[in-house]
Amino acid sequence: MEKNFTFQFDSSLGIFFKYYFGPITLEDIGDSWEYVIENHLIPEGTKGFVLDYRNAVMNILPDKHPRIADFYKNNLDLYGNKKIAILTDNPHNVVISILVESKDEGYHSKPFSTMEAAIQWVLS
Repeated sequence: MEKNFTFQFDSSLGIFFKYYFGPITLEDIGDSWEYVIENHLIPEGTKGFVLDYRNAVMNILPDKHPRIADFYKNNLDLYGNKKIAILTDNPHNVVISILVESKDEGYHSKPFSTMEAAIQWVLS
């Protein structure tokens, strides 16, 4: 798998950060989460997630957004009752993020344009 993401856990905040770069497909998003899950990289007690797409472009058709929401719903042991902030300044990425948010069930997601606002929301 070509890695088009990096990640970091901030233990002082309890937030898992994932940074994407370059063109991103639906499969890239799923594969990156599978990698993180299979390697047990999300620490116990994680309060929430900030996914930074500011250096990426989602090559995802809008009608495919339910597959992202389904992934989170199918992994509520990790994402259940947690907040997933989507950080992006690309209009297409914002649309995809809003569409995913409309399908939230058992977790919460929301797009943001600044890191500060994303962190504040995850911790609220």
